[in-house]
Amino acid sequence: MILERIIENSGVCAVAGRSDIEISGLCCDSRKVVEGALFVAVKGFASDGHSFIAAAVSNGAKAVAYDDEVALDAQLEGADRSGLTLVKVDSSRYAIAIMAANWYDNPSRKLTLVGITGTNGKTTTVTLLYRLFMKLGYNCGLLSTIANYVGTRSSEAVNTTSDPLTINSLLAEMVEEGCAYCFMEVSSIGMEQDRVAGLAFKAGIFSNLTHDHLDYHKTFAEYLRCKKLFFDSLGHDAFAITNIDDRNGLVMTQNTAAKVISYSCREIADHSCRVIEQSFDGMLLRIDGTEVWTKLIGLHNAYNILAIYSAAVAVGATKEEALVAISTLESAPGRLENHRGPRDISAIIDYAHTPDAMENVLKTLRDIAPERELICLFGCGGDRDRTKRPEMAAVAQKYADRIVVTSDNSRTEKTADIIAEIKTGLDAKGRARAIYIEDREAAIRTAIMTAPDGATILLAGKGHETYQIIGKEKRHFDEKEIVEAVFAEMTE
Repeated sequence: MILERIIENSGVCAVAGRSDIEISGLCCDSRKVVEGALFVAVKGFASDGHSFIAAAVSNGAKAVAYDDEVALDAQLEGADRSGLTLVKVDSSRYAIAIMAANWYDNPSRKLTLVGITGTNGKTTTVTLLYRLFMKLGYNCGLLSTIANYVGTRSSEAVNTTSDPLTINSLLAEMVEEGCAYCFMEVSSIGMEQDRVAGLAFKAGIFSNLTHDHLDYHKTFAEYLRCKKLFFDSLGHDAFAITNIDDRNGLVMTQNTAAKVISYSCREIADHSCRVIEQSFDGMLLRIDGTEVWTKLIGLHNAYNILAIYSAAVAVGATKEEALVAISTLESAPGRLENHRGPRDISAIIDYAHTPDAMENVLKTLRDIAPERELICLFGCGGDRDRTKRPEMAAVAQKYADRIVVTSDNSRTEKTADIIAEIKTGLDAKGRARAIYIEDREAAIRTAIMTAPDGATILLAGKGHETYQIIGKEKRHFDEKEIVEAVFAEMTE
């Protein structure tokens, strides 16, 4: 592709050298540069791509895009710049996103792209939308925390919102495979880092906004601002679908050019829902006046389902098609997975790793079976937002009869230090109901083995993850395997 076409609309300030040259590849990793490529120097969280400009040129880059003149000059000091095209841009982060879209011929414009942002419910919502439209006979794509799908072909997801080159590459594959829809999680960090710049969203969904990622954003106001950027960027031909029961639901859409569609489980809205009854097997909902049974449970999932329904109707499904498909859907992996064992014990595996998410799950379990003993096992991630640690302890204390505090992904922090910070959220009564076991597998075994008959045990925080990060080591750790092994031992 010609360089001039690649850099179109990417915020170019100046071009030194020829822009009519053929470019063989586009990348922001100097190690992946091929002869004749365009290297984009992007300032990342851990490293600055400007520090690798010399290496990229040495590896064959024919053109370099950058936003730091001083760093560029330092890298190319004394070097022969003849034959090298230098592209100065306002922001390398923004530029790589636009260039990636151009490089792959703007694939997001060739299908119906639906994004969701919010603190909780993103993975469940996009996964179920993907399944719903697949059931309706459409070939679809999915970009989520759990996995990326091109039709039925899956690949591992590294981040909630991938880098722009990965996103556009996958969207291009979806177009090639004949996908009509793609459903995508959009994180606040992804918005702040311009990872979705240049994508043509047909609809955006807002789920809710609660405490998370303050280790990155520092303040809740900044976290909200980054979420709101998504709706500010939607076009006139798009839909902005928002949960007006959340206090920030209307804030999200106040400046959007898109058509606003509201949904609510409490107020008058464009789409409404009420929970009629529920059990561990599912719940009966009334959506826009029609009753539908779903296999999901909990008020938070009623909101997720209403978001799915609202989006489905907005982008092409009929009300009847959407409701019939919703009645057949299973939850996303690691979301309220109920594993039933001996002595009528239920081990519930859920990804809840924020105070609000854990409260939603615990309240659901308490409401469904108030007579059962409720045990809550959880930890908190290391090198992440520390302020939520005591808050999660307070939530556990509010609903659980017994508490097991353990590790999550401790990363480079000491698990004992994380547990100590969690412990500060418990009062004297809470501490009397709590035990502390650093090894998560041992903690799970203890929680199950010592549970009374008929107990409900929530294993919170890991969900779909099949690993645990301790130090810098990523170890295999699958809670489903552990739970089933302990249940098997109990029946021997």
